[in-house]
Amino acid sequence: MEFLNDNFLLNTQFAVDLYHNWAKNLPIIDYHCHLEPQIIYNNQNPENITKLWITDGDASSPVGDHYKWRLMRAAGYSEDFVTGTASDLDKFQAFAVALESALGNPILEWSHLELRRFFGIETVLNSKTSLRLYDELNEQLKTDNFKPRNVIANSNVDILVTTDDPADDLILHDKLKAEEQRFQVFPAFRPDPAMNVFKSTFAEYMDRLGESAKITIKNLSDLEEALTSRINFFHSKGTRLADHGIETFYYDKASAPEVDKTLKKALKGQQLSAEEIAAYHTYLQKFLAKEYAKRNWIMQMHINAFRDLNTPAFSRSGPNTGHDAMTDTSIARQVVAFFDDLEIEGAQTGVDTIPRTMLYSLNKNDFLPLIAIGGTHGQNVNGQGVKQKFQLGPAWWFNDTYTGMCQQLEIFSEQSLLGNFTGMLTDSRSLLSYPRHEYFRRILCEFLGNLEKTGRIPSDIEAAGQVVQNISYYNAKNYFGLDSSSNAIQGVVSSG
Repeated sequence: MEFLNDNFLLNTQFAVDLYHNWAKNLPIIDYHCHLEPQIIYNNQNPENITKLWITDGDASSPVGDHYKWRLMRAAGYSEDFVTGTASDLDKFQAFAVALESALGNPILEWSHLELRRFFGIETVLNSKTSLRLYDELNEQLKTDNFKPRNVIANSNVDILVTTDDPADDLILHDKLKAEEQRFQVFPAFRPDPAMNVFKSTFAEYMDRLGESAKITIKNLSDLEEALTSRINFFHSKGTRLADHGIETFYYDKASAPEVDKTLKKALKGQQLSAEEIAAYHTYLQKFLAKEYAKRNWIMQMHINAFRDLNTPAFSRSGPNTGHDAMTDTSIARQVVAFFDDLEIEGAQTGVDTIPRTMLYSLNKNDFLPLIAIGGTHGQNVNGQGVKQKFQLGPAWWFNDTYTGMCQQLEIFSEQSLLGNFTGMLTDSRSLLSYPRHEYFRRILCEFLGNLEKTGRIPSDIEAAGQVVQNISYYNAKNYFGLDSSSNAIQGVVSSG
């Protein structure tokens, strides 16, 4: 079969029909990405393909692709050719050489999809073609098509949601909302710096958070007030999603006075015990979950990322530079205890304490327990049903592969209602990452095509097509309360 032909990944006629007639042309809702609002707003053409696609020469910059960096290091290139001082051409050629050995790696497919969809180039990138393609790509990058906003709009993006610090003023979101009508950009609330009480930067961040909320954070009550203030501010700007990055899932219940003591120790830079860290994290995560539930937000929890494993590399380059992996810690008991604790409190108070929740794990061994646990929390405190109150998040990061996506779809379908799934996201810092939605949609159609081929679902193309459309677009729009037609996100603060 020809590389990346019109029907790649589609091995049945049913799958071909599903993709081309039901999935292909739908808009994109990218409900979790790491694009910088400043890059979108400034709307400047990239200087060259290396700075757009690989690195701008600063490993700590938000512009860069640590997926590619890992492949280049595996190919034997020194850091100069990855994030260092080598020329942009040399870095591009080093990546081209790495791709020659990347058979079966999604980066090979994604990169060539991007060449085709954005540049109209079907030439295979390798050591023989890299010099010619470097010049050809750079010529195209000078055109208006490659201004960031045009890249997003031309990718058929309806809505994208960035990942934002609670202390951010969100001014660029205001400006984008006022100026850009072709798509919408909304902020998500990412409170990790306030959760990471064990980090050396914690006390400094408390000053920044307090300044944004106009509160001096001296104790737990001050911190709760500051976070509530920022949640309200984000809500006023259209936020309806929170996102938590959690290395492992903590559950160690403690009283407010005990957690207050821990916070005060951290503000003074004192050493904390593992028990104090876990109790602080548990308390604050519960507090935030309840605040999200009041406002009908979605709580996303990205779990089991094992970060910054190469200490010298971290010292040199900082976080998100490809020196991460997944943990193999068992989280099921902690997840159960955490949400059961919230359920008990809700039953006692008569107030919903659990927001709609998306559970992601970087370790695919957690997929089955997480979706099974989520199935035990399907109603609000009054017994009212909630459609897919818990989602198993899409295959993420190291699972963002053909195998990982297939496994996630299989477990979701076998243990819950696949037709409720909110589909793909990019989780990317790259403006050119939107063909990953195409990749996912093809895998989804192949998955359903194989079920039809083996007689496991009815041969009803319209029924299956509607499921494909819902997963590809409409479920995300409805689940997150996104209303692109009114340039606003729906949702109100509950009376609770």
